[in-house]
Amino acid sequence: MLLSHDAPAAERPNILLILVDDLKPALGCYGDPVARTPNLDSLAARGMRFDLAYCNQAVCAPSRFTLMLGSHSTSTGLYGLGSQLRQIVPDAVTLPQYFAQQGGYRTESLGKVFHIGHGNQGDPVSFSVPHFHDKVIEYLDPASTQGGKLTREEAYFTNQQLDRIKTLPRGAAFEAPDVADIKYADGRVAAETIRRLKAAQQRRRQEGTPFFIVAGFARPHLPFSAPKKYWDLYDPSQLPLPQFEELPANAPPVAGKRGGEITNYSPVPTERDAKFSEELKRKLIHGYYASTSFVDAQIGKVLDELNQLGLAENTIVVLWGDHGFHLGDLGIWTKHTNYEQANRIPLLIAAPGVTLPGSSTKQPAESVDLFPTLAELAGLPSPEVPQPIDGVSLVPVLKNPRARVRDHAYHAYPKQKLGRAIRTERYRLVEWRPYDNPSTPAVYELYDYHTDPLETRNLAADQPETVETLKQKLANYPEPLSRNLKSEKKKTAPK
Repeated sequence: MLLSHDAPAAERPNILLILVDDLKPALGCYGDPVARTPNLDSLAARGMRFDLAYCNQAVCAPSRFTLMLGSHSTSTGLYGLGSQLRQIVPDAVTLPQYFAQQGGYRTESLGKVFHIGHGNQGDPVSFSVPHFHDKVIEYLDPASTQGGKLTREEAYFTNQQLDRIKTLPRGAAFEAPDVADIKYADGRVAAETIRRLKAAQQRRRQEGTPFFIVAGFARPHLPFSAPKKYWDLYDPSQLPLPQFEELPANAPPVAGKRGGEITNYSPVPTERDAKFSEELKRKLIHGYYASTSFVDAQIGKVLDELNQLGLAENTIVVLWGDHGFHLGDLGIWTKHTNYEQANRIPLLIAAPGVTLPGSSTKQPAESVDLFPTLAELAGLPSPEVPQPIDGVSLVPVLKNPRARVRDHAYHAYPKQKLGRAIRTERYRLVEWRPYDNPSTPAVYELYDYHTDPLETRNLAADQPETVETLKQKLANYPEPLSRNLKSEKKKTAPK
């Protein structure tokens, strides 16, 4: 049962928003036969699993902006890792700010919430109390950092020596020391989140104040640094290797990727078109799964505490991955593309009294949908804020998995051209067009996930009618802003 807008704060549900960096749906609850993720599987059993959920841009900072603003990057111009939220959209009201203003919530953040690094400092004004910050790039073995040196990726994520990154050493892509969970940041974030939940329980009893806690976890973001016991869960010989390692036939060059972020880690070869050995592929894939199991265990500790404190029945829990991750498919590693593996995310929502336990849906969902969805679940007014709200509420779907609030998801990625995409249950259309000349003819990609789930071939030239149908959907969206231009109030995206 949903609350009315004028309900007192003491009656509103708590919100626990769990963010996981670089987490694709490589989870048991999504049918992955290898993944050891019992805690996230249990969360899925409590609520709804979205099988076709997508980020709005497959890179950390912009993806988190879309979540917190409810706005596409094409609506704000916040496309970059170093984009400054308050310079570009100075009057924005973020998701936690909205809950504080409209619902009397105490809002708190821990770990990786907004992206901090690459010149970005996050958004302290979004929360009621100072952010609990911890590491993303982290090593315990001195051999991983050439004896404790500042590595390239650590410099990026701590805003150090950004003008000389390429002169710094590369850190290891993986390590597996035999240490306790608390030795790594995600263990510490879990422990602090548990402490905050205990304090929040007391505050709610004494003052009636609901909480909005955002807990952000770093793994499985590179480096794959996780305690040995999580590596030991897997037999490397049984891990899935990529099935197709070439770029799609007939795809435009702008769409592909080689090298990139992965080359900042050792022993990955640095040459753009270098081939990875099978041993290296297995080690990287092993590290990804081990890191996923590690973060699953930390989230499990938080969820167990939520239950033990008697908070689960009045707390909406959301698990969200900021984007997917290529593990050698199409010959690509990490993210930064418009392809399926980089953009499909896990999205689990457990809303007591609303979601049916163990339910799932094929409703195409986007990160921007969480702002209006959580507002409706908490009984808050539909958000009217300075930035455009491009998301739609998923509450009808949470009540009925067969309900539909739109027939596609939208996402974008900026490269030499801007690629905007429409993803329906069956197809993805990607339009690549220059930023500053929208009249320039676009080039297109089309993929059919019923007949070609591995994206082996661009079908745009073979299926012009399908391309035209999806182009019409894309044409209903506002013209995209250029990078880092201040946004103005605009029409929202089509529903």
